[in-house]
Amino acid sequence: MMSQFILSGFSDEASNELEGQLEVLASHDMEYMEMRGVNDKNVADLTLEEARAVKGELDARGIHLSAIGSPLGKIKITDDFEPHLALFKHVLALAKIFETTYIRMFSFFIPEGEEADQYKDEVIARWQAFLDAAKGTDIVLLHENEKDIYGDTAERCYTLVKALGSDQFKLIFDFANFVQCDVDTLQAYALLKDDVVYFHIKDALYAGHKVVPAGYGDGQVEVILREAKERGFQGFLSLEPHLGNFKGFAELENNQVEEAMDESGPGKFGVAVTALKELLERV
Repeated sequence: MMSQFILSGFSDEASNELEGQLEVLASHDMEYMEMRGVNDKNVADLTLEEARAVKGELDARGIHLSAIGSPLGKIKITDDFEPHLALFKHVLALAKIFETTYIRMFSFFIPEGEEADQYKDEVIARWQAFLDAAKGTDIVLLHENEKDIYGDTAERCYTLVKALGSDQFKLIFDFANFVQCDVDTLQAYALLKDDVVYFHIKDALYAGHKVVPAGYGDGQVEVILREAKERGFQGFLSLEPHLGNFKGFAELENNQVEEAMDESGPGKFGVAVTALKELLERV
């Protein structure tokens, strides 16, 4: 029987290089990674030939992808969409090479000072275009709640679920990202749980919005994972430590990263793994 919780993680926070990532995963007995950065490139920028070479190295070490941790949807809602849709189609091809059914995505940065809801129709139209391109494949597009994008609150994530109404559109539940938007995570999970198929594991504090290891913040990680377990959830818990700076972090965070932040690495990745494993013993 499949384990209820399968550990995965953004191993690029341990090392920029694939070899370093494989070593840290092995040290924690992990068989999955959510690939975001590898060999100093974002996964979406890999050529098909490069992807096949990386896949060969993964196969040799018995490592699989839980998802492609793509940056899709992390452009401004006012930016030109056609090049982004072309990038999405390239990532679909990468997903086939990596033999994963999940692609992590976002719902577009909203211009500062403007109301997200005024862009609802455009966000839905763009996501429908993604779904149309993925039609006929077994790929599931995972929307991650994130600050500064349309889907930053549980209510707007729910709006997307209802508007798109597709089995190929599901949700990643990111505890820390909700806390950083001052969202009550218990209320968010109550609203979204029927469509949450994947968890990103990092926690945060409402006061100051600092990211902390799972169980050390206000995200109610233990309570929600216990409820998910009781509901029969089977799927990935993907560690996204964010306990230190790493290549590509600033772009992911809309250039809002503290300059004085320590570098990430195997040690901080290990702190995140240990915290989650200890928490799971109580779930």
